[in-house]
Amino acid sequence: MPSQLWPYVTPGIPDELFEHLPGIPFTQREVRLLLISQLRLKPDSVLWDIGAGTGTIPVEAGLLCPSGQIMAVERDEDVAKLIKRNCDRFEVKNVQVVEGNAPDCLNHLKIAPDRVCIEGGKTIQDILSAVWNYLPPSGRVVATAANLEGLYAISQSFSLLRARNIEVVQSAVNRLETRGFSQTFAAVDPIFILSGEKLD
Repeated sequence: MPSQLWPYVTPGIPDELFEHLPGIPFTQREVRLLLISQLRLKPDSVLWDIGAGTGTIPVEAGLLCPSGQIMAVERDEDVAKLIKRNCDRFEVKNVQVVEGNAPDCLNHLKIAPDRVCIEGGKTIQDILSAVWNYLPPSGRVVATAANLEGLYAISQSFSLLRARNIEVVQSAVNRLETRGFSQTFAAVDPIFILSGEKLD
């Protein structure tokens, strides 16, 4: 359901409409659109967003899935409060912010997911292995990697878990920026987006 701040049914909220904190991970609009498309959300999806950062994915998913439930997992108290503030900004009511370290805190989540988004983390393999146990058949995981090591770790985990329908997308986005008296295109940091399904 649209909010007053974003009165549209399409995703892709401009970055500047979110409240930020310096140094806190932020999924930029174009990458966010790719990530959301890989999640393949349903109106009533239950999404776990692990490492939710600024809360851009929970906000977008909450608006897209008015009958769904989104669990935003974040270990840092100040960042968890930031997610809540961004949800309030966009009048999103179906996001629950959970403070805790994944994968240890996952057994405290009261509802199992059919979609999981993992946005980084040093224990990505442990997190992937843990969430796999909660997913039903046809459940879907989308994970991001900003470097080759992360890409390898997620790929290896998908292989060990026997994930199916694996897709890998690398973003290559350039934005027009004004610098001095001229306009130039500046690259957004590329990121790998991996997705896979649990079919057994």
